[in-house]
Amino acid sequence: MIHKYDFLVIGGGIAGISFALKAAKYGKVALLCKTNLHESNTSFAQGGIACVTYDPDTFEKHIEDTLVAGDGHCDLTAVEQVVHNAPSQIEELIRWTVDFDKTEDEKFDLHKEGGHSEFRILHHADNTGFEIQEKLTKMLLKHTEIDIFENYFAIEILTQHHLDEIVTHHYPNIECYGVYALDQKTNHIHTFLSKITMLATGGIGGVYAATTNPEIATGDGIAMVQRARGEIKDMEFVQFHPTALYCPGDRPTYLITEAMRGYGAVLRTQDGKEFMQKYDERLSLAPRDIVSRAIDNEMKVRGENFVYLDVTHKDAEQTKHHFPNIYQTCLEKGIDITKDYIPVSPCEHYLCGGIVVDFNGRASINRLYAAGECSCTGLHGANRLASNSLIEAIVYADKAIKDAAQRITKLTFNEKIPAWNDAGTSLPEEMVLITQSFREVEQIMSSYVGIVRSNLRLQRALARLNILYQETESLFARSVVSRQICELRNVISVAYLIIRQAIARKESRGLHYTIDFPKKNELKY
Repeated sequence: MIHKYDFLVIGGGIAGISFALKAAKYGKVALLCKTNLHESNTSFAQGGIACVTYDPDTFEKHIEDTLVAGDGHCDLTAVEQVVHNAPSQIEELIRWTVDFDKTEDEKFDLHKEGGHSEFRILHHADNTGFEIQEKLTKMLLKHTEIDIFENYFAIEILTQHHLDEIVTHHYPNIECYGVYALDQKTNHIHTFLSKITMLATGGIGGVYAATTNPEIATGDGIAMVQRARGEIKDMEFVQFHPTALYCPGDRPTYLITEAMRGYGAVLRTQDGKEFMQKYDERLSLAPRDIVSRAIDNEMKVRGENFVYLDVTHKDAEQTKHHFPNIYQTCLEKGIDITKDYIPVSPCEHYLCGGIVVDFNGRASINRLYAAGECSCTGLHGANRLASNSLIEAIVYADKAIKDAAQRITKLTFNEKIPAWNDAGTSLPEEMVLITQSFREVEQIMSSYVGIVRSNLRLQRALARLNILYQETESLFARSVVSRQICELRNVISVAYLIIRQAIARKESRGLHYTIDFPKKNELKY
């Protein structure tokens, strides 16, 4: 089946939905969701959304905090664009009925998180992302100009390379004409033709054994762009959140928001001793890369699997008020955070690299845009400053639609795209092999491409991944297309990009720390 839309959006988080809502003013919009509108990386974001709001905070302070956290790898123009446009996008969210917590005098109840010099984190209790997701979804469902396709899985970006008569040619100026997408209810593959395509496919957590991301986060947009020969960079900068609840086997791993450390929580070893003073003068409020490496080092030195986060010295009722969901979740696991230390360990959380986009969200492939975690804007540099992700997503979605709206009337559909060739058979061992291969990728990445790396570990990871790649491509070529086999291909592609770009970086910077190139005057891990 062929569908034609002016705008095609892949992904239903804050970037995808906000783009779709604004695009509907300029043409017909299709929004494809891998599962449903209530499951996205956005809905798992606890802490909040960073924005300069009140004195003594300033744009200059937020910019400087972002640059410092990014360890000299940020694009200053991208940082300035996000910080300066943040207030207007917060106003947009409020118009869309998003509810941010306020104090008794009706001012925003701002949090402070690691790496921030001021209180600037707007939040809704400790489930800000969920609040944003639900309110934007309600706005989306009211819109008559937006068609929603839930349980549709985008398989490939349509480019010149899908045209029968020129399939063997190489084209330096690649165009995006839409996507092939699998209807998971019928197992039929549909062709979606579009004038403009927006990728907002979220993160890559499925590449690692332990992640705070939902299971749908398998780097699909990044992998599709790689196969379409688009530009991707900074994949080596994978952020591990320092404080995920230590509960082996949980997937996703439950996040203990950075705002808790901003509130006053302290990191301790299992014998109750503070340790962050050995690593950074900002103690438990140092940027995430530093705190994660510090925790990782303490666990390795002591031969332990977790450290503690201690908030027991704070007022119990205030703690329950600020972190109601964390309090309840921990209580269900036998931990009363007002009385007990919380066991935590670092866990894969966020990708700072991805699909390269310009300041308007344009990817290197013409007619293709990207926003949110799948994109690399230059804002985060080598390490994301806490709570900068949600604001980046909506600012770049806004820039993208303003740019796309000026181009849409000059673009046409490409009618020559052939239907998907669905030749193949369902193999009896297919699902077993896919499941086993998924686990192997997770173990390779967690064992060799984690918080602390080395050339030997990275080369070992690459050698093992190459075997899985050959097996998976062979299986894909002779199997009926399924979401599972496509996701496996995608996580292998993403893992390959992370490893190759990590090998290419001959230094330690931000989230990429290698023992072969330690930083000068920094504690060796």
